[in-house]
Amino acid sequence: MNTATRPTADKKLTLKDGSKVSIRPILLEDLDAVYGFFKALPEEDRAYLRFDVTDREVVEERLREIQKWGRLKRLVACVDENIVGTGVLELRDSEKDFNLAELRLIVGHDFQRQGLGMLLARELYFLAAREKISELRVHILRPQEAALSIFRRLGFHAVEVLEDAATDRYGKLQDVVILACPLEGLWREMESLVEDFDIQHR
Repeated sequence: MNTATRPTADKKLTLKDGSKVSIRPILLEDLDAVYGFFKALPEEDRAYLRFDVTDREVVEERLREIQKWGRLKRLVACVDENIVGTGVLELRDSEKDFNLAELRLIVGHDFQRQGLGMLLARELYFLAAREKISELRVHILRPQEAALSIFRRLGFHAVEVLEDAATDRYGKLQDVVILACPLEGLWREMESLVEDFDIQHR
């Protein structure tokens, strides 16, 4: 199977708990829904995000960047028109790192451990394959133990630790752990994990 030719938008899926989920590219018209999604995240989940997602203007600015900058690609997962997860693929724009991209995932509390993060990661994988990316990276603050565990299960391994490189929403300096995974290695791990979650395509 040539995975790079698989579709990456408007997927209809059924999660293990029976929830019907659609995954599609984000739109500027999604501003209110995206803002509502971020506001509903538990404080402990928002504390380590890169931007202050409780500020509507910040969220709108990020959406506009996606519309005008082709190297930033974002997907949303929706249930009954409500956004329950987001995924971002940020392509590097330097000649040195043109084959690298950064992956970011956020899944709503009620949909964690249902395989939704795996599905978003898989769709971002398809986008990365189309862009001829050979390696994906994630930047995670050290206290995000659950996120570190998930990405390690996906085949990512730590390549660098930046000490006191980021400030969380509480004003505390945090180490940033950079993990990397070859694109083909990620595909193998995702296929196995998605099967474990018994996720169905509709």
